[in-house]
Amino acid sequence: MSPPARLIRGRVSDGDPLYDMCCAWRETCATRRKRNRAVMTGSEDFGLDTASAVPGAGAEECTPASGGGGILLRALWDVGSAALVAVVIAMMIHVFVAQAIVVAGPSMRPTLDYGQQVMVEKITYRCAHGPRRGDVVVVDVPNEETPLIKRVIALAGETVEVRGGRVLVNGRLLDEPWDTRQGGADYPATRIPPLHVFVLGDNRASSRDSRVFGPVSVDHIVGRAWFVYWPPDQVKMVP
Repeated sequence: MSPPARLIRGRVSDGDPLYDMCCAWRETCATRRKRNRAVMTGSEDFGLDTASAVPGAGAEECTPASGGGGILLRALWDVGSAALVAVVIAMMIHVFVAQAIVVAGPSMRPTLDYGQQVMVEKITYRCAHGPRRGDVVVVDVPNEETPLIKRVIALAGETVEVRGGRVLVNGRLLDEPWDTRQGGADYPATRIPPLHVFVLGDNRASSRDSRVFGPVSVDHIVGRAWFVYWPPDQVKMVP
């Protein structure tokens, strides 16, 4: 029968199986703690070699598993942020600066034709001055299905009349340097109210304009037609 175990500073002496098991468990725990610290903070912080901290493991095994995911998340965040900024800028440009429209009918022939794409600028009427006679504008008229592109013919305070396709402003025949096609409905002499304009299509015989829906409020003017940018062989400034 073996002699009774002798206590050394509160622990059983060497040779005791229970003591040996405790020592082995403590060594295992210490090794795991060192390995975890090496993985989380880098081996140089503790003077350890990460490859030797885990026997048989390569250095790449000490790289945190979340490292690649973190880089991917940062990349996705950067891309998403850039896309959001681009969308906001595009919306601001669309609302305040410029807008592209497609000519959807023959009412502005020969100046503009069906299918042409036109850039409409919005800064002039917001920051510089109101619409002027001869401007080609896009108007968003109530009760009309889509915005219309027409030419400003008469301004607020003027009396306008259309007779046989010809326009009289304040009783005088209007000199129109732009190309027009005569015809269409007449319009009785009417005084244009404040903050309104009278618009017509250049192709008078095939245009739905102020002869139908009356003078247009300047609040319903989207902007001034600037230039045709498509098709490429028809690029031009809008006269």
